[in-house]
Amino acid sequence: MAKTLGRGTAIVTGAGRGLGLAIAEHLLDSGFAVALASIEDPVPSGAAEMVKRPNCKYFVFDVADLASHENLVRNAEHQLGPLTCLVNNAGVTSLVRGDLLELTPESFDRSVRINLRGTFFLTQAVAKRMIAVPRDNQSIISISSVNASMVGENRGDYCITKAALEMLNKLFATRLAEHGIASYELRPGMIQTEMTAPVFEKYDSFIQSGGVPMRRWGQPADIAQAVVTLATGGLPFSTGIHVDIGGGLHLHRLKG
Repeated sequence: MAKTLGRGTAIVTGAGRGLGLAIAEHLLDSGFAVALASIEDPVPSGAAEMVKRPNCKYFVFDVADLASHENLVRNAEHQLGPLTCLVNNAGVTSLVRGDLLELTPESFDRSVRINLRGTFFLTQAVAKRMIAVPRDNQSIISISSVNASMVGENRGDYCITKAALEMLNKLFATRLAEHGIASYELRPGMIQTEMTAPVFEKYDSFIQSGGVPMRRWGQPADIAQAVVTLATGGLPFSTGIHVDIGGGLHLHRLKG
């Protein structure tokens, strides 16, 4: 087993690029050993550079494949050390954005399989391991979306699964609190990543017109810094809460 850093090992799903990669990098910089778990094979260039650093490994992993969960947990711990953090970042949006009345079972089932079912059972597997090998500041952090509460009619399956993560967070928070394991949900707003690239112009106009009170795009680092705050025990007497990171997008406002 590799020598464990003081903060232990964090698993970050969907860490091949974008938001997940930024989260993984910030955790590594903060003293965690980090397991980058991603479906992408071969390893994307950004992740390939990261794993050249000590205490960082890449695992080809499909969160929807429940049979692979135990292997990820076991291998991450064996190669990097005891688990102290899980970041549930892997997720997909709708296959096609469009009329809610035209949403297909294929798209719906895909969203549930990856965003919710896979996330739930990986959290379950990691939680069991954390209980078996207790450490200080153990945490589970699930990345949902502002669409956990805001309606996005053109991608209903995505909204439904992200809303479900709110309850997943609360359920694990209550179950794991006695073991000193905190659970959190982060709700990003409009973050500039590959996922939002197809709608950049539409969203950029909305942002600049004041739809986002801070009048700027969120960046992966904005989310990553919040993850580090939670994972390092920055909110020590809290669990089961959600944190909105969208520049005020979630605020209900009346104009005029």
